[in-house]
Amino acid sequence: MSNANLYQQRPADIAGQSSLHHAGLHELAGKGRQGAGVSLREKSLLGHLVLRGDADDANFAGGVHKALGLELPGALTLVANGDTSLQWLGPDEWLLIVPGGSEFEVERTLRETLDGQHISVVNVSGGQTLLELRGPKVRELLMKSSSYDVHPKNFPVGKAVGTVFAKSQLVIRRTGEETWELLIRRSFSDYFWLWLQDASAEYGLAVEA
Repeated sequence: MSNANLYQQRPADIAGQSSLHHAGLHELAGKGRQGAGVSLREKSLLGHLVLRGDADDANFAGGVHKALGLELPGALTLVANGDTSLQWLGPDEWLLIVPGGSEFEVERTLRETLDGQHISVVNVSGGQTLLELRGPKVRELLMKSSSYDVHPKNFPVGKAVGTVFAKSQLVIRRTGEETWELLIRRSFSDYFWLWLQDASAEYGLAVEA
């Protein structure tokens, strides 16, 4: 294994807090309008790793598949297996999201499997989080928040796009017919939480644990 500075960012004996911990989402769970058009939950404290390598190198693509069980996704797409997902960010860059607490071992496995190749793996878990939105009115909420075309013909399940949203920027990921994820910077969590409350008011918002 090549020399690498591996660092366990979240030791098992240290409890972490999500970027919306202070908002008390767990206390709001189950108190929203019955039949709400939008349901929201924070997929907090997951492991976020940025992987870089040569997509045209069969050894790299094969090594990623061996380590993760996932094929490298093409432009503007993501692939997932349970709580693990791999999203295209650029021609040589992908975002890997894994269950919280497993990121250190996943990084180690990637480095061991891809040993000798020109790669980069960076743990960015502390800088971003995921908000999951579900329900029949999510697409309408997205339409009023972003200029990007989220019509099903342009935004099928499995697509992921970085775009302007509520005068800021984030990544929209469509993971199901009525399920979307917003990948946001930790420092903007408050702003987006307030925006989503306001933007979903006419549809009803339910917070899930």
